[in-house]
Amino acid sequence: MRDSLPVARSKSEVLLEVEKLVEPQVGILKPVDKSWQPSDFLPDLGEAGWVEEIEEIQKVALGIPDEVFIALIGDMITEEALPSYQSWLTRFEDLQDRNGTSDTPWARWIRGWTAEENRHGDLLNRYLYLAGRTDMRNVEATIHHLIKNGFDPETDDDPYKAFVYTSFQERATRISHMNVGKLAKVAGDERLFKISMAIATDEARHEEAYKGFAARVLDVDPNGLLLSAASMFRASVAMPAKLMQDDAGHDLFSAFSVVAENLGVYTANDYTDILSHLIDYWGLDKLTGLSSEGEEAQEFICGLPERYARIARRKKALKENIGREWLNQWLKQTGR
Repeated sequence: MRDSLPVARSKSEVLLEVEKLVEPQVGILKPVDKSWQPSDFLPDLGEAGWVEEIEEIQKVALGIPDEVFIALIGDMITEEALPSYQSWLTRFEDLQDRNGTSDTPWARWIRGWTAEENRHGDLLNRYLYLAGRTDMRNVEATIHHLIKNGFDPETDDDPYKAFVYTSFQERATRISHMNVGKLAKVAGDERLFKISMAIATDEARHEEAYKGFAARVLDVDPNGLLLSAASMFRASVAMPAKLMQDDAGHDLFSAFSVVAENLGVYTANDYTDILSHLIDYWGLDKLTGLSSEGEEAQEFICGLPERYARIARRKKALKENIGREWLNQWLKQTGR
């Protein structure tokens, strides 16, 4: 427990302190020659036997329940909106990559993070294409819409909020990919299980980095971090793919969320658990010497898990058919 905490400074000054931590965190990103690539998990069309391998992928994919495939497609579309996420991070004044090749730790982190994340959408997209159960044109149109519609995580121009948001979302995406992988394994698709776990492992490394950035901010400006986090959580955490839609303008994200909730891929309980994890990880409930505003923000944040847990307990069971008339357009008719 801290007995006294430092006086707040400007966020630009604080980020100069945090930047000292960014340099070693860049090392969390793996060298390119030691990183997996999408082709490592899929048939090599230049080698003998690729036809039989694709046939086996398609045969196994038929055993995956529609709802699991829908969750997988939703996760893939979310990953494919990466251009929006990178541009969002570089909009913060103190995190900018001013010429696109800047050698600052922040710029190298953001570009390196983007390069690792880029493989996720590529791999899932190729798997879905080869599996043959997906109407890829509709999926591609949905990706097109999502990137065109943009991305507003409602973090304003506040880098503190950005660190809290990315800490939350990296953990959320790790949970979602991991759970889809487990369901795929139950359905007999070992390849998809390995794909999902590889992506989830990346998300776990990225989560640790962003939590570390936020923890350093907390050391230097605890009141500022608490006030920013409280402001963001009062509006709830905006989901990356909330503007997902089809050509008719239907809100596909809400329907996708229902499927994910019903499957247990990503649920209201997961949201609550992530909040609890971040509070524990950063020791928010143990901070002392705060300003009155900081104490108010601390009390609000630390009370959120129980508040959301009560909401989750009261929540009625969702109907499995909600949104299926829209979501099913992503799947080819298999006669099952």
